[in-house]
Order: sequence, then structure tokens, then C-alpha cells
Amino acid sequence: MSAIRFLVTGANGFVGTALCQALTERGLGYRAAMRHATNEADIYSCGELDGDTPWAPALHDIDVVIHLAARVHVMRDKAADPLAAFRRTNVEATVNLARQAANAGVRRFVFVSTIKVNGEHSVPGKPFVESDAAAPDDPYAVSKWEAEQALLRLGAETGLEVVIVRPPLVYGPGVRANFLQLLRRVHSGWPMPLKAITNKRSLLFVGNLADALILCATHDEAAGETYLLDDGNALSSSELVTAIARSLGVPNRDFAVPLWLLNTAARVLRRQAMVERLTGSLVVSNQKITTQLGWRAPFTVDEGLRLTAQWYTRRATKAIS
Repeated sequence: MSAIRFLVTGANGFVGTALCQALTERGLGYRAAMRHATNEADIYSCGELDGDTPWAPALHDIDVVIHLAARVHVMRDKAADPLAAFRRTNVEATVNLARQAANAGVRRFVFVSTIKVNGEHSVPGKPFVESDAAAPDDPYAVSKWEAEQALLRLGAETGLEVVIVRPPLVYGPGVRANFLQLLRRVHSGWPMPLKAITNKRSLLFVGNLADALILCATHDEAAGETYLLDDGNALSSSELVTAIARSLGVPNRDFAVPLWLLNTAARVLRRQAMVERLTGSLVVSNQKITTQLGWRAPFTVDEGLRLTAQWYTRRATKAIS
């Protein structure tokens, strides 16, 4: 495996940073691609991503591409046409890179998609699996689903080995967006009205994702497959708040409010989407990757949250000083 050479796009992002660290720790050679950087040895500045982005210098002597760079989901998209914006980066730019990779002799292309391709919520007692019909519900998820399909067609046409990974919510040191907001609120003692909520949501520690991506990039049986991933232990929102408070070493101020009252307040305050995320279930099964590739998450949820809390505490301490 040490002879394999990787290209990691989005290398300076949240997941990319963890992946590059994991590759370094294993002694695996890689080239880091990012939108804005000084072109140095093994660092490639690709600029803005679209269907015309040139990749030839970055693909020289590369065996496997792990494609992380994307236009990510945002709650209040300001683009005039969000779907067109997502397609430009997540579909056109992805297919452009994959086609150039195939032409350059790259063997495998690992594409990080999203569990949102399966849908926004899973049915209680029935976790999402790879064979479920796709049900993307917003422009971001639609663009990722379209990219998956285009990559599989390209793989059939060129022989490029395509592997698709659909992670759920990813957390860990360096996390941003909603999970960072949750850390801040729990750390500050903000009361959380979730104790009565009995939903379940799958989580994925960024170190587990990095480990799985390397396996998907190197295991012979992964070619042409799609995998769902998680830490292996879905939590309710209340359980997650409790675990975060324990990891941060702060009091848990979770309290019980009936779901009907939360939904009523959400409608009044126009926060339906936020409450749906906090109270709905989204559970995935990682049985396929564990059975087919023998993958086991190297970090438990408690270990992942502890490492995330340590990072957050250091960050908060620096901000104060």
C-alpha cells in the first residue's frame, strides 16, 4: 500500500486536514489540492472548481483521487439559482476532474457524497442502507446524487474505479457549522429542551471517516461500490447533549419539553428546519462496509467526542486569552 500515491482535493478543509494527517501517519504519499495556495511540492492550487478546471499537473503520478472539495450545504443559500450553483461545483467540476483523472491513468476515484442522497429522515427501526432508493430533498443533495450517477457512468465508460461514500453528520476537531454551535451552547450552559426527545441520529467522527476513505481507496473489493458510514452507535439529541456536556466537563442543562410544544414554537419562530434536525431521526447501517471490507471504526463515539471537546476547549481558551 505504501506505493500508492493519492491526490486529496479540499485538502485544507475540515475532513481534508484529518485525511492528510492520517495519510502522513501511515507513510502514504499524497498531493494536496486546494482552491487557493502557493504551488509548492505536493501542493496544487486548483482555483475555483467548475467544468473547465485544469488538473493535469496535479494528476501526474497519481494512483487514487479522493475528492472532498465541494459546494457544501448551507441553511440560507443566497445564490440566485442554488441548484445551478451546486451543479457547477458538485457535478460539472467533479466529472471534469474524474475524466481528466481517467485520461491520466488514475486507477481509482473516491467520491465523498452525503447521506442526504438517501433522504432527510430515516424511519424508526429501519436505518438507511445502500440499496435504498435515492430521495434527495434539496439542491445540495440533488447535486451529489447527480454526481454519483455521472461518475458511475464515467467509470463504466473509461474503466476508472469509482467508490462512493455517503457520510452522515461528521464531527471532530475543526468542526464548523451546526455542531460547533451545539458545542458552544452546551459549554456556555445554554438550556437545551431535548430531554423528552427519543429520536436517533448517526454520527461519524472525522478520524473514522479518514480511516474508511483510505480503506475505500486501497481495498480491491471497494471498486464500483457505495458505502454508508457511521460510528456504529446512533444517539438521540438528548443523549448527544449529555455526552458533549460530559466530554466538556460542564453541567448538563438538558430539560424536557413535549415534542408538540417544540413544533408549535418552531412554527411561531419560523425555526421548523432547526427543530426537525434536532428531533427527527437519521440512522444509517454500516453493515456493508464492515462485512465487505472488514472496516471497524477506530474511534468510539465517546472517544470522538472527547477529542472534539479537547480541541474546542483549547480553542475557547485561546479566544479568551
